[in-house]
Amino acid sequence: MTLDEIANYADLISAVTVMGGVIFGLIQLAEFRKQRRDMIASELMHTFNSVDLADAVTLIHMLPDHCPAAELRARGPQYERAAVIICTSFETMGLLVHSRIADYDLFRSLSGGMVVVMWRKLDGWLDSVRAEQSQPSWAEWFQWLAQVSSRHKDESRPAYVAYRDWNP
Repeated sequence: MTLDEIANYADLISAVTVMGGVIFGLIQLAEFRKQRRDMIASELMHTFNSVDLADAVTLIHMLPDHCPAAELRARGPQYERAAVIICTSFETMGLLVHSRIADYDLFRSLSGGMVVVMWRKLDGWLDSVRAEQSQPSWAEWFQWLAQVSSRHKDESRPAYVAYRDWNP
């Protein structure tokens, strides 16, 4: 075997090794993305299982639509605290969805209807808070998420209708 043939084999082995490394890297990247998606889904579900959020939704759900700040505050500090919990929870989710870190379809399945209802209840209060604080961006991602969810609410049927005939 000549030195040129050995060099050719070495080049071939080198090319195969590099290609194998690239393929392995792509597989690892895909696995990392899947793990990140699963972790975010778990965190979203954890957020919706929060006792604080459940208590907040229970209080705010009783308010009239477009509740003015004065009326919300007249019901006691627990109502404003509940409103802040809802805003901060959905604010975080909105930013994650917009940044494509969290999957919108998963979010919509978990709470697309809830975010629309909570926004409808709190939009009057939020307008006042934004004006009082001179902070028009307060809860901006909550509003964005509610508006996007509202636009897409008719795209799917409720799970109990859509999957009525589903079998495990």
